Amino acid sequence: MASERSDPARTLAVLWRTSTPAPRKGLGLDRIVTAAVELADAEGLAALSMRRVADKLGVGAMSLYTYVPGKAELVDVMVDSVSGETARDHVPGGWRARLAHVARENWALCLRHPWLLDVAGNRAVLGPNVAAKYDHELRAVDGIGLTDVEMDAVLTLVLGHVHAAARLAVESARLEQRTGLSDEQWWAAAAPVLASVFDPARFPVAARVGAAAGAAHGAAYSGEHAFEFGLERVLDGVEALVRGRQ
Repeated sequence: MASERSDPARTLAVLWRTSTPAPRKGLGLDRIVTAAVELADAEGLAALSMRRVADKLGVGAMSLYTYVPGKAELVDVMVDSVSGETARDHVPGGWRARLAHVARENWALCLRHPWLLDVAGNRAVLGPNVAAKYDHELRAVDGIGLTDVEMDAVLTLVLGHVHAAARLAVESARLEQRTGLSDEQWWAAAAPVLASVFDPARFPVAARVGAAAGAAHGAAYSGEHAFEFGLERVLDGVEALVRGRQ
């Protein structure tokens, strides 16, 4: 998830605190990262800048550069910081329960910090929290008969599903904020117009299935339902793979 513009050596030095100055006058890297995460949570990654973070902290923008080289490196440290939020507790049951727990922890993480979806897919952040998270999540499928490459691929598959479903939920929430209309309110307004132009006899399957989905979700779709339904199908596929190894 690292920014394309971040310098690997400088980023790693900040991530692992190998060349980070000690806090001075109440300002340090941890405080900067906390302020940056709060800003991105509230306004999105596009609103993030070194000046905006400095203003939030009540300091001059140049003082931030003592602790972090620039915005690209700051985003990397933000990703590593929030990666430490996922639970590392023991989950009873087999690999399926453990992997489902991993998925739900990441789902919750993305909903808390939607800006993570804007950097997912860039180069990996090689920080201590990301490393600990990766190690813990791999343990969900360790020792069940998969090769190391397959273990990594299974985790990538699960997290890819999480991110795709979370985007649906986040975009729905953002749309509601922009328009002031919930999905239910939008469909209530659109339904009479649609009924006047839509011919169920012409599109019988769409009419039947669309009505059932709309009644179930109160909208055209549900991000949470898409997440849970898709997660079970992903786990079914992994289970078939595991059985093939036995």
